[in-house]
Amino acid sequence: MAAVEQSEANDGAKLRRGEALARLTAAGQLHELINLTIDGYPRRVFANAPVSLRALYADAISDKTLYVFEEERLSFAEAWREAARIAHVLVNDYGVARGDRVAISMRNYPEWILAFMAVTSIGAIFVAMNAHWQSEEMEFSLHDCQVSLLLADQERLDRLDQCPDNPALSVIAVRPTRPHSRARTLSDLLSGVGGVEMPAAEIAPDDLATIVFTSGSTGHPKGAMSTHRNVVSALMSWELDAHASALINGAPTPPAHQPATLLGVPLFHVMGSHVNFLQSFRQQRKVIAMYKWDVNQAIDLIEREQITNFSAPPAMTGDLARTARAAGRALPTLMGVGGGGAARAPDQVRQIDDAFITAAPNTGWGMTETNAIGVGISGADYLARPTSSGRPSAVLDIKVVDDEGNAVPSGERGELLIRGTSMFKGYWNRPQVNAEVFTGDWFHTGDVAVIDDEGFVYIVDRIKDLIIRGGENIGCGQVEAALLLHPGVDEAAVYSVPDERLGEEVGATVHGTPDLDAEELRAFLLDHLARFEVPRYIHISKDPLPRTPSGKIFKRQLRDEAISAL
Repeated sequence: MAAVEQSEANDGAKLRRGEALARLTAAGQLHELINLTIDGYPRRVFANAPVSLRALYADAISDKTLYVFEEERLSFAEAWREAARIAHVLVNDYGVARGDRVAISMRNYPEWILAFMAVTSIGAIFVAMNAHWQSEEMEFSLHDCQVSLLLADQERLDRLDQCPDNPALSVIAVRPTRPHSRARTLSDLLSGVGGVEMPAAEIAPDDLATIVFTSGSTGHPKGAMSTHRNVVSALMSWELDAHASALINGAPTPPAHQPATLLGVPLFHVMGSHVNFLQSFRQQRKVIAMYKWDVNQAIDLIEREQITNFSAPPAMTGDLARTARAAGRALPTLMGVGGGGAARAPDQVRQIDDAFITAAPNTGWGMTETNAIGVGISGADYLARPTSSGRPSAVLDIKVVDDEGNAVPSGERGELLIRGTSMFKGYWNRPQVNAEVFTGDWFHTGDVAVIDDEGFVYIVDRIKDLIIRGGENIGCGQVEAALLLHPGVDEAAVYSVPDERLGEEVGATVHGTPDLDAEELRAFLLDHLARFEVPRYIHISKDPLPRTPSGKIFKRQLRDEAISAL
């Protein structure tokens, strides 16, 4: 049976990892694991984990730098104090209470992390909205989650203006460039708030902490709900894996300066919020945030800020490796270059190893639904298996099943299922979808995988009708629905097209009126989709789209035809 649990160890390589994990998670150890029943299912839980995100922040207060954005710098202590002031405004000016949904939509400004800390410290639920969304997606998500308060920057305020008025929604403007009739500015609200304590709040480990939206294969985006325990378990798991690696391979020489990570991805993704931001609290690591990705600026920041880690989708890590090598910038402070969000080409794994003096390549497979953690691989294991995503976290179980739900033998393909302590609670307001994606406590990932005899996972295909463009999930059904809103489009099929840098691009074939024009369609879609969702390739067919015997559009044929025409 191709199910992998950390207590099993059958060969030398896995035994070494199993022994390291057993030693580190034994009774009395920092990462001790105990068994609890949560929602009726057994779970392996970190006995010494912070009980909530609020406790995570409070335990980390120090004068070391937490967040750097352009010329602005915040220490861990300053961030806690500023978050307390924002929390004071939320509670006293807006009546935010435990369980209320508070959304944020903006670039990686310091206010993003401060609002996240404030909301999750008072027992409210933080709703992370995709900052690329246009007004239709913003409106849907705000209504779907019954958001009572939105914090937004000017770009998002402009899109909010295109939404119907929502009397139940209060708005706070962050760094506005002009007055807004529906919003009060955060700076004005804070002007009368001095030094205050974080408002008191009772937060249980299994209270909801976040709703992070993810694109589905059809229809509107879905909000993945996670508890404080879910999120903290993911953070502790990365920490445990690092300690296990040190036991197996020898501890790396710690830097003489404060560790630092470069944040080149948006915070509304779990790679930004979890891998880069939240994981920095226990490490006392500083986060250097970019306004937007620019590889040359990234290299300058790595050198100036002595950055030790960079985790991003393959498009960005590939940019960094190629550009640094071409410029002769070896970036000696870098110790790790991580991946995720999309498959990394094997050649890029070797490029990263060759391009930098000390940085080891690493990657993993995870989802918004798993709080970014799942399986991971690094160093020599990764170089030897560049197409693998790694082995599972200590708090997660995985298995591969056939169409009937039976576990398949090692080396055979099937759908990847996962369960465990970092798994989300389900999708907000989607009981029917939840019933479809869960079998007991096993979550159907929609990914086709193979697990080898050593427990390494290889993602080989996708069941869900999704495109992953540079780490962004794009639901084909959502793009098709937007295309069909155009009065001239009768049929539409959306599919992935291979792309060397981004992994996949969006392609579409449409049939409709004779005057259809690809550029006019793209302009139309910009009012309905985020820019990254708009198809790069649009083929207009004079004939109705081909269909399978069951009546479905024969998307595979259209995709093959589109790729051959490139």
